[in-house]
Order: sequence, then C-alpha cells, then structure tokens
Amino acid sequence: MGDVGGQEASGQLELIRSALPRKPRRAASTEATAAHLPVAAVLVDTGLAHLDRPFEYTVPESLDEAAQPGVRVKVRFAGQDLDGFVLERKDAAEHEGRLTPLRKVVSPEPVLVPEVLSAARATAERYAGTLGDVLRLAIPPRHAAAERALATEAPEVGALPDAAERSAWSRYPAGRHYLTHLESGGAPAASWLALPSGGDPASDWPAALAEAARATLAGGRGTVVVVPDHRDVRRVDAALTAALGPGRHVRLTADQGPQARYTAWLKVLRGHVQVVVGTRAAAFAPVRDLGLVAWWDDGDDLHEEPRAPYPHVRAVLAERARLAGAALLSAGFSRTTAVQAWLQTGVVKPIEAPTATVRQAVPRVRVAGEGVELERDPAAASAHLPSLAWRTAKEALARGPVLVQVPRRGYLPSMSCQTCRAPARCQQCHGPIALPAFGAPPACRWCGRGVAGFECSRCGGHTLRSSVVGARRTAEELGRAFPGVPVHTSGSGEVLEKVAATPSLVIATPGAEPVADGGYAAVLLLDAWASLDRPALTAGEEAVRRWLGAAALGRGAADGGVAVLCGAPTHTTLPPVEALVRWDPAWFAERELDERRELRLPPTVRMAALTAPRRPLEEALQTLQSQGLPDTAEVLGPLPAGEEALRHLVRVPLDDGPAMASALAALRGVRSAHKESATVTIRVDPSDVGT
Repeated sequence: MGDVGGQEASGQLELIRSALPRKPRRAASTEATAAHLPVAAVLVDTGLAHLDRPFEYTVPESLDEAAQPGVRVKVRFAGQDLDGFVLERKDAAEHEGRLTPLRKVVSPEPVLVPEVLSAARATAERYAGTLGDVLRLAIPPRHAAAERALATEAPEVGALPDAAERSAWSRYPAGRHYLTHLESGGAPAASWLALPSGGDPASDWPAALAEAARATLAGGRGTVVVVPDHRDVRRVDAALTAALGPGRHVRLTADQGPQARYTAWLKVLRGHVQVVVGTRAAAFAPVRDLGLVAWWDDGDDLHEEPRAPYPHVRAVLAERARLAGAALLSAGFSRTTAVQAWLQTGVVKPIEAPTATVRQAVPRVRVAGEGVELERDPAAASAHLPSLAWRTAKEALARGPVLVQVPRRGYLPSMSCQTCRAPARCQQCHGPIALPAFGAPPACRWCGRGVAGFECSRCGGHTLRSSVVGARRTAEELGRAFPGVPVHTSGSGEVLEKVAATPSLVIATPGAEPVADGGYAAVLLLDAWASLDRPALTAGEEAVRRWLGAAALGRGAADGGVAVLCGAPTHTTLPPVEALVRWDPAWFAERELDERRELRLPPTVRMAALTAPRRPLEEALQTLQSQGLPDTAEVLGPLPAGEEALRHLVRVPLDDGPAMASALAALRGVRSAHKESATVTIRVDPSDVGT
C-alpha cells in the first residue's frame, strides 16, 4: 500500500508540474567577446564573507565601451542576478574554466574610483571586515534620475574670495604656518586644540576649518571635512559658503534623501566641487586631488560607524591622507588618547594657543559640591542645585542666557542609595531602579516591578536619591526656582540650533547644547560624578570632552563668563576635574595615555571584541586559534554582554594588530562558508571596550 500510494502521489505531482508554465531557459550567449581586455574582474555583492573576492567574467563586445573599471554591473552568480563593481579589465583570465559573460552595465558612471577602492580595502583589512561591507558604506545607492539631471561638465564659478582679514587662526602661533603649508601644496598633520570663541563666529572653529579648506583650494586641491552631527554640518556649511563663495562645496550626509545625497556625491565625483562637509558618510567622498582631511571632535561616538565592520572616521581619513599624500587635521576642544598617541609618536604636531591667550578666552571654572545651604538658599534646595551654582545662575541671568548641561534626558533615569551612593538594584532581577515620571513610584527598568521598600544591599540604607537628574525634571525645578525666566530644553528629538542673547535658562543633554548669540553668561555642568562613575574605559576622557564642549559655549573670563561643575567631590582632586579647572586637555590626554600604557589598554595595544551566546562564542574562539592568531594574543573574559550574550576580548601588541585582524577576517570567512546560523559580532578597536 505504501509503495502504491507513493506511486500515485508521484504521478499526481508530475501532472501538476506539467500543467505549470515553465520558465524559459536562458540561451547561452553567442555574442562575440571584446577584442581588447576581454576579461573583467568583478566584486560581486554576495553579502558572504567567504566570497569576498573578485570573480572573472567575459566582457561582451556590446558592453566593451561601458564596462570600465569602477562601473556598476549585473552578473550571473549561483543562479541569481547580482550587483557588482568592475575592479579591473584584463587580457587573460586566471580561472582555467569557462567564464560567464557580464549580463548588464547598470550605469556607465565609474563610481568606484581607485582612491576610494584603495581606502576601502585598507579599511576592511584593518577592521577584519569585507570589502563589500565597506563599499556599501562608501558609495551611496544609485539614483538614475540624479545621474540624468546633473550636467557632466562642471558649471562656471566665480573667483575664490580673498582670505578673511581677521583669521580664526590668529590666536595660534602655528596656525598661520599650517595654512601657508596647505596653500603651498604641503601635507602637514596636526592635532588642533580649539579655543572658545565667546560667541564670535569669525573666531569659532567652523570658520577656522573653512579657512583651512580655502587655503587648500587656493593651492589647487580638495578637502573633506567630517563633523559629528547635522547641526555641525550646517555651521560648517555656512562658514564654507562665506569663505569659498557659492557653488564650491557640497554637504553630504546619510539622511539627505536618495536623490539629494546621490546628486551631491556625483558633483564630487564629476569634479564640480572639491570641498565636502558632512557626517561620517562623507569620509569616503571621491574628492579629486585630495589635499586635506579634517574632522571635528574625535571622541564623539557618532564618528564610529554602527554597521559592520564598524570603522572610525579617524582611521578612514588617516588612510585617505596616507594614500593621497594629503594634509590631516584632527580638531576639537579636547584631545582623545588615540590622537595623543599619534602626537607622542610624531604622526601629528600640536596646534595650541599660548597659556595667556587660553586664560582670556575660556570661562572661569568653579567646582561646587552637592551641599545646599537650606537657610540661606531655599530656592537652591528646591531646584536641587548646589548653592554656588544657584547664586551663579541668578547673577548671570541679569546678563544673558545660562546653559545647564544634564547627563541624560528624562525623569531621574537611575537612582542610588542616599547614604553610600551605591546604585539601587531590583531585589528580583538586579536591574537598575529608576523614577519613570514625576510623581510616579520608583520601579525597575528591566522587569518593571515597583519598589515598595528599598534597602541598600551594601549599607542597609533606606533612602533613594537621583543618580542623574534628567532634562525634563531639571527644567521643571529650575522653572520654579527662577520664576518668570524662559526655560528651553534641547535633547533627543527636540534639539535647538541657537538661542538669543536675552536672559533664559537652556537645559540640554551633552551634544545637544545650542549656540547662544554672544555666548552664555554662565554654564552649569550638573551631576559630575554621574559622568565620572560610568563603568567604561573612556569615562574620564568622555567627561572632559563633554564638559569642555559645553563650557566652550560660554563667554570668556575677560567678559565675565563662568562655568560651575556641580556634584564633583571637593575633598579630593580628580584628573578630569583638574583638566577642566585648568582648561588643560593636553595634560589630561598625556596623563591618560601614560596610565593606559602601564595597564596595557587601548590605544597602546590593539583589541577586538567578540560577542555571541556562550556556545557559538566558544566555537568561534577555537576556530580563531587555528586561523593564525598571533602567539602574543591574550583572550580575556567572558564578560556579560546583555541578557544571553557574552563577550571575549582579544588583546595583542600594536605590531601584531594586522595579524589579529587577518585571523578575525578568516574566522568570518570560515563561519560564512559553514553557514553558521548564530551571529558572532566582531569589532576591532571598539571605541570603548567596557561597553
């Protein structure tokens, strides 16, 4: 019965198949092959690490003229039509078997230029990624209407405007020399510590970067400027228009929209403009005759790409400068340890202002504890501000706006014990306890359980305190403490560009602080210890960067500007606090780098993080050992990395970094070839190994 039933079912399936329309087989191509360079090496977008290499195809005679290196093509691969880039044309194939012809040239536009291809290859190798993944970051998707609408030839533009009479670089002895070197075709590499402008746009950092781009353009070369976010793009865009005149630069960001972004990118590719400003999407812009790469605020995490292979703008631009023989400029109010390491090894030279100039330009910094004199300052108590901060704000509001920087947005994002300051934890799941809204009872942020009675596991205390007072709560409390004063908030989803010079309170989270006309009369930096106590390697470095970035928006000491750091310990001096008070980010970066060298921490070593559930992670480590991981490698962990994932850290000396990256890339390939279903996330040189 079983056999008979099987035969009947088989016959029914055959009848069904015969009734279905058949897809016609593709006829074998009989078209003649191109006579000159008949073979094309194509990088096929398979999305698979073990197939991240060129494949050879023949070039049909009809596609000979269009199928040039750099163009997009369609090819037949594993029974599918896939996209790809022509990398080169060759006389003969290395493959001994029969080659398949190219199916189609998608566009004759040579979008993958040799300079970008070389930089993408180097980036993939450094970060143990695939060339295909990097090219998806480097080249925007094609927009046919944009290609048709944009003229091939560059439009006529007016003469380059004269340099500004008052240079933004005049406060830096090495600044003028740097510009001269740029204009003469040199390739100076520098780390520039910018000074606050006191609200003067002509001396602010966007104007200085625009001057550097102008000097480079005057020497016949192009510039790429990368900044963290879109507000910064708009500021530099305005400064470039003033320095270069209209029509000489473009903005390039990932959120411009498909046609606008591709049009801007095509203008660069076709040589219509030689200057680009944008977010990290602009790092690979195909600028002709590249003469300068510059980026602002190296420590901002927006410079780190969130998609594989997670490259940092710093590494991409440094590689582009090396390949093009271009100048390099890392700029910011602070300096990261990565750039400090370049400084110590002679890769870059410092551009800094003299001490006397710094003292005049920066606000006077004062440190306040958390004490509130209840009898003397009841309003300060109601605002949860130290007395010094409240009195400073009250006096400054008579002269202009006051900026209040808070670590996070929202209502009391986390809480701790009032007695010993240990983080408050849920008794059920050990998640952090928070106050979700004003007037709401404390609850666990992980499981949502309410906290009926709190008891600290460390000291037995029963009173909760706010670890970080969010922007909305701060705005409400300050509004009550300063009745009649306008209160503005700037944070995620509602970021302000600029505020007027009239008295007001501006509550902002780090990175969302608006610029004030004429500068802020005072800057309050709240909950300092919350920034310092972050469980991250870069906690101190990040605290200094955020504090200086906010304080730099204030007026200089010569104009009565003052910044108050609230919540810092007053019984001891911490290096980040000292760096702010002294306004000496160079000293802090040097000290921090020396400490990391002693502890063998990045950037004095190369490090990679592997994250996955336990079993796939163990299998990946075993495979990694067999793929040429250097003998000097140390495997640290596992560390918890989420609810079900674990993380291992791999550490090697700097000289063995390329070998480690090569082994990690081989690991990707092995897992891809074996079709492993579990994802193992590999990040080389993550900005913070503690996160």
